[in-house]
Amino acid sequence: MSPHRSEYPLRTGPGIGRRSFVGSLGAGVLGAAVLGGASAAQALPAPATGGRATTAPRYAFLGTYGSGIITCAYDTATGALTRKSAFAAVTDPSFLALAPSGKVLYALDNAGREGAVRAFTIGAGGRLAALGRAQSTGGANVTHLAVHPSGRYLLSANYGAGSVAAHTLGGDGRVGARTSLVQHVGSGPDPERQEGPHAHQILTDPKGAYVFAVDLGTDTVYTYQLGPGGALRPVSEAKSVPGAGPRHMVFHPTAPYAYVANELNSTITVCSYDPSTGVLTNGDSQPTLPDGTDPGTRNYPSEVTISADGRFVYLSNRGHESIARFAVTGGGAGLRLLDTVPCGGSWPRHISLSPAGNLLFSGNQYGKTIGTFTVNKETGALTRSGPPFATVSVGCVLPA
Repeated sequence: MSPHRSEYPLRTGPGIGRRSFVGSLGAGVLGAAVLGGASAAQALPAPATGGRATTAPRYAFLGTYGSGIITCAYDTATGALTRKSAFAAVTDPSFLALAPSGKVLYALDNAGREGAVRAFTIGAGGRLAALGRAQSTGGANVTHLAVHPSGRYLLSANYGAGSVAAHTLGGDGRVGARTSLVQHVGSGPDPERQEGPHAHQILTDPKGAYVFAVDLGTDTVYTYQLGPGGALRPVSEAKSVPGAGPRHMVFHPTAPYAYVANELNSTITVCSYDPSTGVLTNGDSQPTLPDGTDPGTRNYPSEVTISADGRFVYLSNRGHESIARFAVTGGGAGLRLLDTVPCGGSWPRHISLSPAGNLLFSGNQYGKTIGTFTVNKETGALTRSGPPFATVSVGCVLPA
């Protein structure tokens, strides 16, 4: 089996078949907001032309399987996408993140036996140019990355190896030496998906005080401190229900809570968070589908993201092929499922909100489409905005 392959199940007919390693993923707006992309809205400032202010185009970067990184322009009112360019010389860049400056894009590269991370400058028209060299993450099948809010470190998660790493970032944004590599140990009750550790996401809390690794294979969210030299020091562990398979997590922007999407038992868990110690404590979990829903196949939640005001959480359901909308209740302490809407394709691996919060994009991996939705900021409701955008197999949609 190729070392570049990922963890998602292959479809075999109408159901879900065996596991295959075909690249990987993971973002959410956390990928853009909490993971160092909070300044993404400043990435492409509006230029002045002849003394008259004009609106700069906005760009979305698509991390794909087999087709490199694709740059699209998008309509800021409707989300309509137009392909502009591509950088093909990178292997399965299924997750992307922006530097705090908004001028550098980071991507995964699974070309070797060990995964790597790479940097690209964002030029005119959203065109990408390689910045420095690819740097090894020290483990197979790198699946997720995040920029520390300080802009000084790049964090990555190796799904295949079950490890997490940190790299320095230069003043110009290029990826430097690896400063830390931590190996997770353990397994879970699912023999196909939890035979060993599988780090699926790495992120920081909103202030960058602590680093978190979400490990599907060990049913654990690990807390780390990032030392001055870039060393990841273990702090605590939050154990999920055995077999839950935690995949991705998002923090509430202001309240001390986080929300964990559990891939293997199709639930979402509310966690309380102590920002002074970095300790997460698991609270209540609930299904990601309405009561009585039968998707006709096993459902695998993937991405989770939250509105900038912290009032609504969104989660993508692979199998049910939908996006769930939750109301945040109790000042962040609870979630209430409001509804689900079709994702506009098949296997919604990643969802993301635009910097303005008025658009949501769904990267549909198997269907090779991107669903576009307008967001009602008062109710959080999603409304499909035009037909899905036809593209290639997508792992990540990062609107800037």
